[in-house]
Amino acid sequence: MERCVAETPLLDGIDSPACLHSFSDVQLAHLAAEVRQRIIEVVSHTGGHLAPSLGVVELTLALLSTFDMGKDKLIWDVGHQAYAYKLLTGRAAQFHTLRSFGGISGFPRMAESPYDHFGVGHSSTSISAALGMALARDLSGLSHHVIAVIGDGSLTGGEAFEGLNLAGHMGRRLIVVLNDNEMSISPNVGALSLFLSRTLSKRWVRQTRREVLKFLRSIPRIGQKLAVYAMRGEWSFKSFFTPGMLFEAFRFNYIGPVDGHDIQALRRHLMAAASIEDGPVLLHVRTCKGKGYAPAEKNPTLYHGIGLFTPETGQPVPSTAKLSSFTSVFSNTLLEIAARNDRVIAITAAMPEGTGTARFRECFPDRFVDVGICEQHAVTFAAGLASQGYHPVVAVYSTFLQRAYDQIVHDVCLQNLPVTFCVDRAGLVGEDGATHHGAFDIAYLRHVPNMRLLAPRDEDMLRHCLNTALQLTAPCALRYPRGVGFGIPLTGDVRVLAPGMGEVMLEGTDVAVIAVGNRVHPSLEAAALVEQEAGIRTLVFDPVWLKPLPEAQLADIARRFSRILLVEEGVLAGGFSSAVLEFWNDKGLLCGQHIKRIGLPDRFVEHGSQLCLREHVGLRCKNIAEAIMALSIR
Repeated sequence: MERCVAETPLLDGIDSPACLHSFSDVQLAHLAAEVRQRIIEVVSHTGGHLAPSLGVVELTLALLSTFDMGKDKLIWDVGHQAYAYKLLTGRAAQFHTLRSFGGISGFPRMAESPYDHFGVGHSSTSISAALGMALARDLSGLSHHVIAVIGDGSLTGGEAFEGLNLAGHMGRRLIVVLNDNEMSISPNVGALSLFLSRTLSKRWVRQTRREVLKFLRSIPRIGQKLAVYAMRGEWSFKSFFTPGMLFEAFRFNYIGPVDGHDIQALRRHLMAAASIEDGPVLLHVRTCKGKGYAPAEKNPTLYHGIGLFTPETGQPVPSTAKLSSFTSVFSNTLLEIAARNDRVIAITAAMPEGTGTARFRECFPDRFVDVGICEQHAVTFAAGLASQGYHPVVAVYSTFLQRAYDQIVHDVCLQNLPVTFCVDRAGLVGEDGATHHGAFDIAYLRHVPNMRLLAPRDEDMLRHCLNTALQLTAPCALRYPRGVGFGIPLTGDVRVLAPGMGEVMLEGTDVAVIAVGNRVHPSLEAAALVEQEAGIRTLVFDPVWLKPLPEAQLADIARRFSRILLVEEGVLAGGFSSAVLEFWNDKGLLCGQHIKRIGLPDRFVEHGSQLCLREHVGLRCKNIAEAIMALSIR
């Protein structure tokens, strides 16, 4: 069916953000409508982060029409909200390729555009990066502006506060725009707050304040005390009436809150922020997530990251898949186990829907904790619970668990505490790309002492792996992929798996395939294909346990087979196959076998559909079959 593309004459005429400097207020308002229309139309076909980007259209226009992006630097936090920015910085013609293989990324990326001043994808990094750029500017004797845009959700992350703390200490000229789309401030207090913060940020007020404090301090004997009392009075007055005292405590000049959908007001306040030269400024902007699209405004959580949908109705396009997802099987199994064991506690870092713990929150609210975007805190918090006899389950995406590596090592594994890490989105996640692929979890978990590591091959094995992990009195992680399972029936009661024991899925005599997790079933299909086409009989072995290794079974395979293929959807460098080769070498079992490994390469994999990316890196059934054939003729 031919796609209906709305006319966007103003947007189509923009070849660089500098064009916006000549736009009138009326033109900017019309352009905002066109930008929203284009975002909705494209994301309905590609999926993506719709509500966050719709919420900052006016803010983006205000930023681009106020600052010179040819020299000024703008850093988005996470980048969920950067679609309007991409459209207005020379990528409108390519925007239909959003998140597609070979197309533009769903996140800011330095290699994609000179206007993407810093690559992002994980939260709470913008202030730290912007402060580094501000120092570099000052050391280089330059004078441009550096602006960080951070959401109230990202501001919960510890790194954001570390950045605020150092920025206030250093006193560098820096603008932080707080995009607040959740904070509720009553209209009366909000109006008074706006008046006070604008007045208190004016240059003459700040100059008068400095002169008064200087005068008070000059009074013999009591001057310093008088200055302290004056500052305390000012702080009390401002903290009572404004939300800015927190940022003033970090030594930021605070302006706001400002209506984030009023372009004129935004430009006026951005120019005021740009005029402040004595230290960093925080501009507090209030926006509506999903602004301008009723379904997204009504349900911003659903439309934060949405798949395909019908633009006219906002209804998601029904999935053709009839199979259960790994995440839903995890969710159901956790509920079943928690109903029998009141020591099980679920923890997530701002991802209850994505990790499947939202239902746990409904059923066991006292045993559910969402810590916000604070993965480091989540892990140490879990360690504290585990030290007191509870068994916390930390449900987290593989890519985000990377942020808590030190806490995994020191707070959990060093103390051998029973924390179970349910590592969702392990392997290739698809359209979100390099910042979100779960490529490294095997490599960064397997070498930590006391850690156990399981890789369920399908949705039924996930049940048994989770039950096994929750029977342990030690740290354990289980990794499973994004998306649906393989249609394996969920039959019988959950069982406890014997540590360090894998399962032979298919007997064979010619080639051995050792496949990890979700690559087991494609390996079985490949084995059937090569037997049918070439008569090659392939053994397929699922190790189940990546740590401790199924050593006896692996040793038997090394002795019996001269041709061995290892398959994993994780990085080869330091991954599972590396562990197997180390074991075989240390036991003197390597004696001229032909061994091939396929997995993720030593480079960052781009964005695209999971099927497309697996074919790109050689991890689909046909690729495995080709590798078996190549080994068999050597």
